[in-house]
Amino acid sequence: MAYNHKEVAAREARLTAGHRMCAGCGAPAVARMILKAVKPEDHAVIAGATGCMEVSTFIYPYTAWTDSYIHTAFECAGATLSGVEAAYKSMKAQEKLPQDKDTKFIAFGGDGGTYDIGLQSLSGAMERGHDMVYVCYDNGAYMNTGIQRSSATPRFADTTTSPAGSVIPGKMQSRKDLAKIMAGHNLPYIGQTAAVGNMKDLYEKAEKAIYTEGPCFLNVLAPCPRGWGYNTADLMTINKLAVDTCYWPLYEVVDGVYHVSKPAKKLPIEEFLKPQKRFRHMFKPGNEWMIQEFQAEVDKRWQELLDLEEMTNK
Repeated sequence: MAYNHKEVAAREARLTAGHRMCAGCGAPAVARMILKAVKPEDHAVIAGATGCMEVSTFIYPYTAWTDSYIHTAFECAGATLSGVEAAYKSMKAQEKLPQDKDTKFIAFGGDGGTYDIGLQSLSGAMERGHDMVYVCYDNGAYMNTGIQRSSATPRFADTTTSPAGSVIPGKMQSRKDLAKIMAGHNLPYIGQTAAVGNMKDLYEKAEKAIYTEGPCFLNVLAPCPRGWGYNTADLMTINKLAVDTCYWPLYEVVDGVYHVSKPAKKLPIEEFLKPQKRFRHMFKPGNEWMIQEFQAEVDKRWQELLDLEEMTNK
């Protein structure tokens, strides 16, 4: 359906209040809006990889999830949910389940459980073609266990395992491009979006993913105030700056065809970096080269994305 703010806001929340996520965290906003895209008459089975969202929303015997929820290990959210989806299809075919109701299968994993530890089972589930959606809420590090770097951590970021100092200037490696890796799996739908700042974009991409038959993937930026070092009230601002600087482009890949959302005005990367403590060393005298290299990488990836859009839309 076309996005209608009043109608969507009026839908009952499937991730309820009372969870223990940090103030200013992007992850609960991701889950709440994505699950709002599930039709009220449909049921959902949620698989949650170990991580911030799982430990804060599913503390036995309490749960913030109103749908069926499976806590699974760090490395196997994709495998767990694909097994449930296969069992559901078999039981439906045998008429052991009601034929007039539909169930949707959605996995949530952070970047540690998706980019790194869970990549093998995610890739397998996507390659096998299970009718499911995998959502990565990307907060750019292993936040739940002490803010260690992950392959989603951007270059030069200060983390507990890539500390910025006299020996190294933060993380030395560039961030992995997971959405592009998923595009290599020839999925029917891939969406990259952000937690807040543009709820319409997040909702519409979630709805497309959930109601597109086959394996679909959503990569959603979900800032972390503890790991990134911004004021909790600035969550929406941080998301908007990530998009407007093209650090985190909004785009979708539909059957291999790229569709990119362009910002009204592309901002310099300093606008995104400056409010975050994890990048404050980059603004010390003599470290201008870090900002220049960061900008060059953002520009290079942005141009590659525009080139892919042009090439696939011919």
